[in-house]
Amino acid sequence: MQYAADEVRRDLKYLTLLAREFPNIASASSEIINLQAILKLPKGTEHFMSDLHGEAEAFTHIMNNASGVIKEKVDRVLGPAVPEEQRAEFATLIYYPARKLDELKARQTDLDGWYRQTLYRLIDVCRVVSSKHTRSFVRKRLPKDYAYILDELLHAHFEDHDKEFYYDQILASIIDIGRADDFIEALCALIKNLAVFKLHLLGDIFDRGPRPDLILEQLMAHHSVDIQWGNHDVVWMGAAAGSPLCIATVLRTTLAYNNLEALEDGYGINLRPLALFAESEYKDCDVHHFYPHVDESRGPYHRGELARVARMHKAITLLMLKLECRVIDRNPDFELEGRDFLRRIDYGAGTVLVEGKRYPLLDDDFPTVDPADPARLTPAEQEVMDALCRSFTESEKLQRHVRFLYAKGGIYHMENGNLLFHGAVPLTESGGFAVATFEKHGYAGRALMDYCDERARRAFFAPEGSEARRSGCDFLWYLWCGRLSPLYGRDKMTTFERLFVADPATHTEQSNPYYRFVNDTRMDRAILAEFGLDQTHCHIVNGHVPVRAIEGETPLKGAGRMIRIDGGFCRAYHEKTGIAGYTLVYNSRGLSLRAHQPFETMEKAIRENLDIVSSVDVFETTEKRMLVADTDEGRRLAGNVQDLKLLVAAYRMGLVKEKN
Repeated sequence: MQYAADEVRRDLKYLTLLAREFPNIASASSEIINLQAILKLPKGTEHFMSDLHGEAEAFTHIMNNASGVIKEKVDRVLGPAVPEEQRAEFATLIYYPARKLDELKARQTDLDGWYRQTLYRLIDVCRVVSSKHTRSFVRKRLPKDYAYILDELLHAHFEDHDKEFYYDQILASIIDIGRADDFIEALCALIKNLAVFKLHLLGDIFDRGPRPDLILEQLMAHHSVDIQWGNHDVVWMGAAAGSPLCIATVLRTTLAYNNLEALEDGYGINLRPLALFAESEYKDCDVHHFYPHVDESRGPYHRGELARVARMHKAITLLMLKLECRVIDRNPDFELEGRDFLRRIDYGAGTVLVEGKRYPLLDDDFPTVDPADPARLTPAEQEVMDALCRSFTESEKLQRHVRFLYAKGGIYHMENGNLLFHGAVPLTESGGFAVATFEKHGYAGRALMDYCDERARRAFFAPEGSEARRSGCDFLWYLWCGRLSPLYGRDKMTTFERLFVADPATHTEQSNPYYRFVNDTRMDRAILAEFGLDQTHCHIVNGHVPVRAIEGETPLKGAGRMIRIDGGFCRAYHEKTGIAGYTLVYNSRGLSLRAHQPFETMEKAIRENLDIVSSVDVFETTEKRMLVADTDEGRRLAGNVQDLKLLVAAYRMGLVKEKN
């Protein structure tokens, strides 16, 4: 008792503040009971995804089916008595109710009977997915128009015959007044909302695919999400912060994949100044090396339009190369000497010096480059760059999305025994943590990751025009392509070589030794220890590098301590991987990998009731079902319980006065 009294007195200032929220013994005791009950609930389902690359339709489908979690609930509720074809059709209704209803209704001879059966089945599925959550949690997610009715139905006891008629009348009234379709859509949305408690996104939302903005809109609507930045994300973050080099880099990648939709329709970026400049300055240039990669399934493409994009691509590439020279000059810490290629060209001979060896140029037509001062922007280029900077920094949607990435994101995240990051923890050839020197200090391991996170935030939050902001913007570009960037994980980015040098030996990007040690359990244990995690039961989860399943590669590395889940959403990777990659599900029973087949179109998925989960590999199960008490959130809640118990003691001791 004396110990408790001493603890109360020591924490009296905090307890006085806590008393503002719980002003008396009754309210504090009620919250203790509530929290202790929550701790006994099953652990919520966590869903891990990575490398979306702008493929909004595939992302929407995976979100809708929760990597097969919802189909598992449907199979459990409907059971084998309902044929698989009907279960698949019912699952598709949950995924896409607004688009599936008309098709299903048109086939019914007894529409009211079908409505009644469908509503009862949806309520049963919804009750299953809500069983892991408190009633308060569920209530907060009920659609407001049907909140009272859904609350009644979800917590109904249909074995209670006195109320069976009451519940049946509710459904009959919904059908009778013509609100069944709306109610079905509301139930389907609630099922999808409750199926996953936490979404972890391991980077690379942007680039290659057409609509990263639509992905971010969905993420912002999700009730619980964290994001580990990928290198494709940080360069967009730098573009939103006003970095000319990051803007040029984003534009080059987007034009290389002919994804003007992402820029113009997604973010309202005005490309007209660049298009006019390219038509004026590059109209007679050889641009055949700059024709964009196109996905014929999204065509057809007009040759003249592709030529226009190619001229814009070449124009922005040379602008980017000039801007790279400037950033390399003012950041010797980046150790990118020799990558300022416009200064390595012999313009008379048409050759370039790459890592000490001279190569002939595939293209030596540089109409805007002054050989005497290759990094200087022409007045016309500066005007274009100024206009593009205004367009990026004034895009309300892009600014909102990037602010969300900063609020919900970071270089790494730890939760429930899992260490999440996008790329790599940079290592040396011998397997030790590589030391990177920035601003006269050396950083390695977790300290390097923390430093990268801190400096990346300067780009957006330091005062406009300040040296700190410019430093942050430069560093976001380093994170995109730097040798010891934990988001990139390679020794260099060979964009210049691929465009201008024929010798394939110059195109090689050597992966950081981290990727050679992935099956070395000693490395896994060292990394887990570096981040303060248990070396026996915890996991490393990352993306960035597609798993080549077609060659027999498995996403499980290092005896299962490391899990690589590059989602393979990007269509360009499908030939290399053989599948559309992996996602990870962590529920109260354990961890399971979900392998996905390539997603064709949303229309086909709806029409043919296709689900792109091809297999489920449950690779780690728990001895007993995990409860909320076993999670990081549970430990936080248990700490709150102890604080509230101290507050109750303070009230009883008279050290804090109760209020009505």
